[in-house]
Amino acid sequence: MTAARAELEALFGEALRAVDPALAVARSVERRGSRLWLAGEPLPDGMPCVVVAAGKAAAAMAAAFEARAMDRIARGVAVTKDAHGRPLSTLQLREAGHPLPDARSEAAGLEVLALAASAGPDDALIVLLSGGASALLTTPQPGLRLAELRETTDLLLRAGAAIHELNCVRKHLTRVSGGRLAIATRAARVVVLAISDVPGDDLATLASGPCAADPTRFADALAVLQSRGVIEQVPAAVRRHLEAGAAGRGDESAKPGDAALARVRSVLLASNRDALAAAAAAAQARGFDARVVTDRLRGEARLAGRRLAALARALRPGPPRLLLAGGETTVTVRGRGRGGRAQELALAAAIELAGDLRVALLAAGTDGTDGPTDAAGAHADGHTLARGNAAGVDAHAALADNDAHGFFAREGGCWFTGPTGTNVMDLVLVRVAGAVQEADPARAPRGVPLRGVQLS
Repeated sequence: MTAARAELEALFGEALRAVDPALAVARSVERRGSRLWLAGEPLPDGMPCVVVAAGKAAAAMAAAFEARAMDRIARGVAVTKDAHGRPLSTLQLREAGHPLPDARSEAAGLEVLALAASAGPDDALIVLLSGGASALLTTPQPGLRLAELRETTDLLLRAGAAIHELNCVRKHLTRVSGGRLAIATRAARVVVLAISDVPGDDLATLASGPCAADPTRFADALAVLQSRGVIEQVPAAVRRHLEAGAAGRGDESAKPGDAALARVRSVLLASNRDALAAAAAAAQARGFDARVVTDRLRGEARLAGRRLAALARALRPGPPRLLLAGGETTVTVRGRGRGGRAQELALAAAIELAGDLRVALLAAGTDGTDGPTDAAGAHADGHTLARGNAAGVDAHAALADNDAHGFFAREGGCWFTGPTGTNVMDLVLVRVAGAVQEADPARAPRGVPLRGVQLS
């Protein structure tokens, strides 16, 4: 491992520690005698807690809540992605399909709805929410089948739909999302403790907003299918369901002002911004001039990769720099290869960086899994293309075929962490060597301002 790669991985580790879900819950849940405090506000003495944890960080959040709430927990369930679980003492642990839902997802959604319905006026419903819950709790609305929702999700993912677009559609096809979990319960209080994996930390988009007001409507879901070019490909039942809803013949999701949402208090515990800030602080302590370029990285992964690489190359000679970007890009699948958005971003960056000895980049998902692969992400630098050629793989051909994972698996750039237990979107760290390390500083291009740079 090169020194640059080791340094980038260490800084990524600092970012992950800052958004550790167990620590985030432990900081927000406090036991004072018989009273339980949640994010600075107490529950009434003796009020039982019915707990729903859902998402990639669900198990870690649930374990931390158990440790603090102890006997105040009446019952509950934690639903997470395969291999993201851990032993729990009180709550039942379930694993389900992600990013494409499976039969376990449907069953988990029904179980969560039943659990919420079992909470009465003397109870508190505690919802520990993290990214991934939309797929993990996919229970179709009446008249729809799981296979139809799965096919619709796959079409939108392959078409490069952004998370807010995907979840807009989900909120009009499933029974848990769009504020419906809050509607399903009679609990006196609903407290949502959330770790965000969506741009802008929008609680209506996070996990498809099971306890949040939904500003979108059936017509908006149809517009997403139209704009992404899949309206003619989605199952007929899905299209009929959305068209009926748009014509006023379907039950809309919860809207702002819904009385059921008045009992809901939502608290954000950790986000991509926290991860970026921690990595930047750690880099500065190591002597870097560290700057967050954007915390709303979005759009096509390959375009974002090229722009970040070009930005790094354009910096004037100076002290060592670390450019940081966070968010969630998308991939429009046109080829037959395999890869995730972080690896595709890194591959596009590698093409832009070919021959540059100053710049090294690491792009990875904070959950430890990038798309349908077991890699968290990938490293890229000025030698990536040459290493690929030596290994018999061509970067340009791999990018054209959406086969970033296939390329990096042979070239050696894949980074494997295993499931991290958290999920706050993706991070991209770009290390630019100081002037004393540059082979030819006089050839460095003119600098470009970092302030206000848009990468979407």
